[in-house]
Amino acid sequence: MIAGHEWWLLSRAAGIVALVAITASTLIGLTLAAGLAGPPARRRALVAFHEHTAVVGLTAIGLHGVTLLGDAWLRPRLSGIAVPFAIDYRPAYTAAGIVGGYLAAILGLSFYARKRVGAKRWRNAHRATPVVYLLGLVHTLGAGTDASSSWLRAFLLSSALAAGALLTARVRKRRLIRSPRAANISVNPTEI
Repeated sequence: MIAGHEWWLLSRAAGIVALVAITASTLIGLTLAAGLAGPPARRRALVAFHEHTAVVGLTAIGLHGVTLLGDAWLRPRLSGIAVPFAIDYRPAYTAAGIVGGYLAAILGLSFYARKRVGAKRWRNAHRATPVVYLLGLVHTLGAGTDASSSWLRAFLLSSALAAGALLTARVRKRRLIRSPRAANISVNPTEI
């Protein structure tokens, strides 16, 4: 390691892990919502993996922010990593990451309160999860150190294309369910 850059390197690594985990969780969630998970056993496995990648993503987001406090170049205060637009470093892109982190925490942890909130209300709120993914992309492209690297851009582009395709499949499924012609189609409402 380069002396004096340890905190920045740790934060950078945690940010990439957070991005990969949130991307995986979002893609799996969209796959499940679009009804493309396959047989029940595979669906159960994907649900479990979806939950685990979300928790890994939340943990990595927290680590990404906290380790920035030790960065000797950036020198953010607690407000700089916790309050949108409170830091001078690329404030709009950093704010996108902070807001995305809060949304990820709210939506991810809401899973554990879904019985209190109600399944329908929880599902409706959970539909905002792709916004977390989008905010993560914006944050990465605008504030990320590796934003100009070809490997990261390839990952971002391929995952964005996959997310777009899965979101389109999800929307089509919902429209099909709501259409009058779909009245004869039996659909499990928990998959909506």
